[in-house]
Amino acid sequence: MSVHELNASVRKERRKWRDTYTLDERRTELSFILDETNQSLAAGEDVAATVDRLVGWLHELRAGCDRDTWAKLVPIAQAHPVGDCLLQDPFTRRSFEKPRGYSGDGVLLDLLYRHPSIHDLVAASSRLGREIYACTSVSDSARAVQERRSILAGAVDATAERTTDAEILSVACGHLREAELSGALADGRLKRWLALDQDHLNLATVARDWKGTVVEPMPARVKELIGGTYDTGTFDLAYTAGVYDYLPRENAVLLTRRLVDLVKPGGEVLFANFSTEVVPDGYMETFMNWPLILRDEAGIWDIVNASVDRNTVEADVFFGENRHIIYAKIRRKAG
Repeated sequence: MSVHELNASVRKERRKWRDTYTLDERRTELSFILDETNQSLAAGEDVAATVDRLVGWLHELRAGCDRDTWAKLVPIAQAHPVGDCLLQDPFTRRSFEKPRGYSGDGVLLDLLYRHPSIHDLVAASSRLGREIYACTSVSDSARAVQERRSILAGAVDATAERTTDAEILSVACGHLREAELSGALADGRLKRWLALDQDHLNLATVARDWKGTVVEPMPARVKELIGGTYDTGTFDLAYTAGVYDYLPRENAVLLTRRLVDLVKPGGEVLFANFSTEVVPDGYMETFMNWPLILRDEAGIWDIVNASVDRNTVEADVFFGENRHIIYAKIRRKAG
């Protein structure tokens, strides 16, 4: 039995017994977790080991709860004094406070990328905050996001290899940091790279960083993109990194259909979604106040199959290296 099959088996067994615990017992378990973490941080114990243990404990607790019980535990965790320590981490704090109204803005992604632009933000944090950030920014999920950036850049460059004057569409582009990794952009092998986002501050960064290039920042909302509001033309590659993490199935299907419509024959659609195998899920939903819609392989295939006529496309679903992010690639058949 593989590790992933074993994990699936464990999750199945956990579902059998999770309802046997009362809410009070779960509260007691959560209190123990948070008190132990708070004491460890206050005592100056190894921060990396403490944070790693907390993430693991919260993951197991979340997995062992039904949805209603977990929803009642989240505000209890957020009110615990250990939050005063954890929120010193600039990554955790930015997600929790949501200065732009949502967690996954361009600055937060830059924190995950450990991008040079966030050096001053990290330096201004407390010593404990920097030590916690040194853990959260290299977690398995952080590494998966860093890998996702490389996968997106690789998809752009692969498109430029097969298509002259390639046209690229990025939906919810953030700061478009994958462009920094694109050899095709650096070599002038792209005709157009349209970068859509509803956050004008994200777009301002893109406009500043890529002034004078084929990158075109454009304000746009996903709902209006689905509705055909924008006259964008068509593309050889249309991709999005984090949008599906927030979309219910119906909207995910509608967006996928629209993206497939926007690519030329022979063009590709690529989208990513955090998977159900994410370990920091409990930490994200409590101290980062960042709930996501997690999907497994069957859930991604369900979106793909509900979105397209499989006779007209070639489709593939695959995981990133550590399986924290899952991807779908849909290629329109030529002719």
